[in-house]
Parts: sequence; structure tokens; C-alpha cells
Amino acid sequence: MGILSRWSWPDIDGLKNFKGTLVHSANWDLGGATWEDDAKDWQDKNVAVIGLGSTALQIVAALHPKVGKLYNFGRGKAWISPPFAVTKFSELLSRDVFSDENYVFSEEEKERLDDPVFGRQFRHALEQDMNSLHTVTMRNSPLQQQVQVWFKAHMIHRLAKKPEIAEKLIPDFSVTCRRLTPAPGYLDALCQENVELIISDIEHVTSDTVETKDGNQTKLDVIICATGFDSSYRYPFPIIGRDGVDLCDKWTPTAKTYLSVCVDGFPNCFFGLGPNSTIGTGSLIPMIEHQVDYAVQVAMKLQRERLKSIEVKKRAVEDFDRFIETVFTEKVRTWYKLGKEEGRVVGLWPGSTLHALKALKYPRWEDFNYEQEDGESSHNSLYWLGNGMTNNEKTLTGDRAWYLSKEYMDVPSIPTATIKNKV
Repeated sequence: MGILSRWSWPDIDGLKNFKGTLVHSANWDLGGATWEDDAKDWQDKNVAVIGLGSTALQIVAALHPKVGKLYNFGRGKAWISPPFAVTKFSELLSRDVFSDENYVFSEEEKERLDDPVFGRQFRHALEQDMNSLHTVTMRNSPLQQQVQVWFKAHMIHRLAKKPEIAEKLIPDFSVTCRRLTPAPGYLDALCQENVELIISDIEHVTSDTVETKDGNQTKLDVIICATGFDSSYRYPFPIIGRDGVDLCDKWTPTAKTYLSVCVDGFPNCFFGLGPNSTIGTGSLIPMIEHQVDYAVQVAMKLQRERLKSIEVKKRAVEDFDRFIETVFTEKVRTWYKLGKEEGRVVGLWPGSTLHALKALKYPRWEDFNYEQEDGESSHNSLYWLGNGMTNNEKTLTGDRAWYLSKEYMDVPSIPTATIKNKV
């Protein structure tokens, strides 16, 4: 189902009573071929964007030139970073450019990236760079403190025309407590005369007005809810485990797993992008790959040892849950914690990308319970030894001297230096 795939309306009193145009950013269904077609008649309209997450910031940056007045409603504050890896891109592509704008690849650079050797080197350098930054997620670490100074200076610089906005928007919590957002163009949009940032909870909505808890009322023609997704992992279809238990009930009020890939009571069931799969820094792609490889290793063990089921122990799930409670716990509202300021983190892996990959590389088999197949296998735990021959021998197929291949042999290098002036 993915992590951020099931969009949800915000819990705002009276929202459905609004008589103007109401749309969720993840379910844009206003009829036009593009959002620009839908917005072409909004030149004189009062438009609200509710949210301070990644999507909301992109919408504000793109929409403000096309509307009469744009109001951005947010419940908290947010770190707005410069675009990621711009300096690294410029360095790798030999371009003497540094900018706070998004990096745009030239046609010549795209051709260079098509080269398999250079493309691989480019990807490796970027991945290595991102995998060197995990200490930024640690409270009061030198990198965390340095980045806060850098991001604050970036925001103050971009908001120089309206310095009062910086006071409203710059957080006092650590960088990466919420999903980090570059959002090129957003801070510049806030400085425009037709854009207003409103940091206050919305009390209720009427047919044409939004009223915030500070008592201010704003007349509106359009409301765009960029308010996120259901990240509870309670899916809208049943997944039934032992004794008829539904996974939705198992994960109420909070989803708990073992290493993000399985849960007790659900034998032979392994997840990709389940709870606590997201990484604070680095790429998510290798995480997905290692989760799949982990499940494949389990399937191979089931087949090889003629097992009926494999199920993680409840104690292992509880231990992983206790480990998770030690990180990403600052008081700040985020989808990592189901949209709450406090509570268990269900979105993030409790460590770095490399930490996750190493943890998932080899299953720790002692953390599981097993059931054997009925019949003879139940009387001898080594039934899997079979008749003393491998399949390659029985069928006279495949490599029957595989142990001599380079994949399996660890051959030391032969010294080439000679000893001179031997006495």
C-alpha cells in the first residue's frame, strides 16, 4: 500500500459545509486537464492552502502568481532548507555554480549521465554523500547545530522583504524532526504582496469563511487541503493472522513490528515499506531492496528446511519497539507520529540507511518460531538433508564444481615486489 498513499481530509469542524471550491492536493479532481487549467479563473479569487508540508509549499510556490490572494494556513513551524545536493551536483559535473534554486540539468549533462561508467560514479558519489549525514538527525550534534545555523540564515535571507514571517516560521525544534523540505520558490512566494502566512489552528469553516483560534476570519473562494495522508498502517482491507486476528486490530492504536518487516501472530507474512521503513537521511530504494531480499531469504529457509511456517517471536517485536522509543522523540507534530506532537514514531527507522541495510542483510533466525510440515519431517529436524545428493547431481544439470568459482573462492593476491640486494 505504500507509506504516503491514502490521502485524508483534515479534522476541521465544518469543512464540508464550505460552498466554494474544495479539493485535496492528493485527489485533485476539479475537471481540468492540468491544475493550471483549473486555476485559470482564479485571478480574482481568495485561495487558501492548508498545510506546511512538502506538498503545500510546492503548491504555494507555483500558485501565487495565478490567484488574487493566497493564504497559507499552518499549525506549526517548518525548516525550509536549500535544495539538496546542489553543491555536489555542480562539483561532479564540473559546473562552477551554487544556487538556492533547484538544480536543472543541461542537455550536455544528461548525455554525460547516459554513460554507464560516469553515471555509476555519479550515483555512487551522491549516495556516499547522503550516507555521511546521519548525525544531522541527532539532537545537539555538531552537524545538527551547524545545519540549524545554515538553514536559519537561508530563511532569513529569503524572507528579507517580510522579516516578520521569519519569526513565525523558523522553528525551535531540531532539523529533521519533521520531514525536511527544500521547496524552491516557497519563501520568495511568502514575500509577495498577495500572499499571507497564517500560523494558527483553524477553529472552524463556514460556507465561505475560515476562522482560526485567534479569532481572525478569512473570506475564501477556494480551499486546497495539502494535509497529508493516513500513516497509521491500518489498511482498508483485512489481513488475517492466527486465531482470526485482523492486522488492523493488531496495529491499534500503534503499529509495531520486528525490524519493520514482520509482526508476531502473522506467520509467513513479510512487509515492504511497512512501519518504520522510512529513512531520516539517505535513499529509500536500497531499503526496499533489502526488505525484499530479507523475505526471499525467509522463503528459501522455508523451502530448504521443509517448514510449514516461520513467525517472529513477540519478545523480538517488543524489543524493537523499545529501541524505537529512544529516537526521534522531540515534541513536534509530524506524520512520523501519526500527526501528533508526542507518541510513538511509526514512520522512521531508528537509525541510518546503512544501519538498516546491515540489520536486514542476514536474518537473525533465533528471533523466530517455526512449525514443521506434517509427516516424517516432524520426527527429524534434519529431514531437509534429503537423500544425500544435491539437485544438480541427481539431474546432472547446473554447475557441479561451483566451489571453484570466483564467487566462492577467497584467493589472496600474489605479491609482485621482488627482494633486492638479498644478502
